[in-house]
Amino acid sequence: MKNILFVASEGVPFIKTGGLADVVGSLPKCVDKRYFDVRVMIPKYTCIPQELRDKMVYKTSFYMDFNWKSEYVGILEAEVDGVIYYFIDNESKFGGFRPYSSNVLEDIEKFAFFSKAALSAMPLLGFRPDVIHCHDWQTGLIPVYLKERFQGNEFFHGIKSIMTIHNLKFQGVWDVETLQGLSGLPKDLFTPDKLEFKKDANMLKGGLVYADYITTV
Repeated sequence: MKNILFVASEGVPFIKTGGLADVVGSLPKCVDKRYFDVRVMIPKYTCIPQELRDKMVYKTSFYMDFNWKSEYVGILEAEVDGVIYYFIDNESKFGGFRPYSSNVLEDIEKFAFFSKAALSAMPLLGFRPDVIHCHDWQTGLIPVYLKERFQGNEFFHGIKSIMTIHNLKFQGVWDVETLQGLSGLPKDLFTPDKLEFKKDANMLKGGLVYADYITTV
């Protein structure tokens, strides 16, 4: 049996702003469970309805270095329609009345944190994915971190990544210096053949360059 972990910024029934959430919430239910164990990881937004947050069970927590600070990362779990969901918890990053901010830089920081936290959490889940399926720019740094930062951990050896584009309009673009500082990635990754695009840093491009496979919706 192959293990697949979807990682996304939203997913039905917990949080939805568009079609991305529909795909993330519906596709794992349709995969043949005789051959594949498909699970989902999303942020634990404080705007998720209380009745759905009540389904979540605390699993564990740890602290992670991010943007020159030690940040709390909680992991919660819930099962809906036979699919296990994992939630990355940090109220300072995922608070507010909606999952996305009108401040682009705030979202850049939020999802850079989510990408690193998602990978850091995986060895603690009791579930090792053969494939990490990343969705849209919010998870674009996962393939980058996977190959450039996490390969020293034997747990991650051989894990493949897929990058799926749902909406090409949004790519997670900000200046190189800021994203390099937030992500903690070395400067030599912010070049035109990697994360740089038109002199800015582009999180989606990073995912497309580093992923083993690319798909579109």
